[in-house]
Amino acid sequence: MNLDWKNLPFGYQKTRYNVRCYYRDGKWGELEISSSETINIHMAATCLHYGQEAFEGLKAYRGKDGKVRLFRWKENAARMQNSSKGVLMAVVDDDLFYRTVVKAVELNKDFIPPYGEGASLYVRPMLIGTGAQVGVKPANEYLFMVFVSPVGPYFKEGFKPVDMMICRDADRAAPLGTGHIKVGGNYAASLASLKDAHDNGYASAIYLDAREKKYIDECGPANFFGIKGNTYVTPDSHSILPSVTNKSLIELAKDLGMNVERRPVPVEELKEFDEVGACGTAAVITPIKSIDDHTTGLKLHYCKDGNPGPISTKLYERLLAIQYGEEPDTHGWVDVFDF
Repeated sequence: MNLDWKNLPFGYQKTRYNVRCYYRDGKWGELEISSSETINIHMAATCLHYGQEAFEGLKAYRGKDGKVRLFRWKENAARMQNSSKGVLMAVVDDDLFYRTVVKAVELNKDFIPPYGEGASLYVRPMLIGTGAQVGVKPANEYLFMVFVSPVGPYFKEGFKPVDMMICRDADRAAPLGTGHIKVGGNYAASLASLKDAHDNGYASAIYLDAREKKYIDECGPANFFGIKGNTYVTPDSHSILPSVTNKSLIELAKDLGMNVERRPVPVEELKEFDEVGACGTAAVITPIKSIDDHTTGLKLHYCKDGNPGPISTKLYERLLAIQYGEEPDTHGWVDVFDF
């Protein structure tokens, strides 16, 4: 495989195969292997008109022992099931999710970056309503599909502190909307404000709660966390997507003897944190160097020596060590394959 593994972007890279399964007549069919990068879809499909779609993101890693490790797929399966129920789609059970994901990874095993290159194989399961409807109602046919792509860091800086800005003139999700499930509408709602942040030199935007604009919501496409003394703090809100990475960091923080608080985090509390960061499957952890709030004039600086904070670093290294098989997986998070 002639790829520059060390300099892979976080983007789409053509691989050999994807795996598909169709839901028709009230049941799921058999797995189908395809080398096509396109989908033949009805012009009145509900995914195109009424947003009946959901997706997931997880990673496969090539370990030092040459084996492949898939990280916490059951959490992604459960989250997709929750998303499906949220927008009334056919549910992909654990068995179908697992078989499809593993088949897609195995068929494209040559695209799993070698150990030590700082890259991984990103796995994208997606579920879309393919049945034709003109009225606003659920489809009666669906497509579940998994494709993969080798990727580098989500932010080009990698595990380096970045600058972020607080967004007050856009809402990512309504308080009782779809923020807690992984559907495309949440991301479409963030595109303009994220572009504004990028155009102004920031890596991402930090969103506030839509009701009062008082509390931290999500951190771009990721969850927010802060370190205060020996406590790991992360926001609690119905409009925040439950991050598998954040859930894992919470357990690792407990392993380190830290306290964990999942609660509303007011903007004013930002100045009290020793370290802050964003976390998610794509970036793992992105330390935050500075936060600007142009509306209030608030300017906060972290990582004053230019390096990530010690606890963020410890959590990041511990999580990656488990994912790559360098340290024991005491939580039973990793499935190991010899292909």
